[in-house]
Amino acid sequence: MAGRFEPKVPVQLNPPKNDPISVEELAKATVFAGKDASRALGKTSTKPEDVKAEWHDLEDKEKETLNDWIIFFSKRYNVVGVVEGAENME
Repeated sequence: MAGRFEPKVPVQLNPPKNDPISVEELAKATVFAGKDASRALGKTSTKPEDVKAEWHDLEDKEKETLNDWIIFFSKRYNVVGVVEGAENME
């Protein structure tokens, strides 16, 4: 996989930390917590109404953006599970 978000130099991640972070840092991301945010990522949106799994009807440009996010996350994080009941795994 390649894309705009792929690191130019391979990344070696350190183990997770348990450092406190501020609420302000998390404020925008909390809308995604515990949800499949595929549609919102494709639309580059933090609107609660966009945080859902359905992505098949996105515009082609939005699908490209979603794919870029998939590449971004897959190059940086290990998959530890999938959202229960996910049906959009194509």
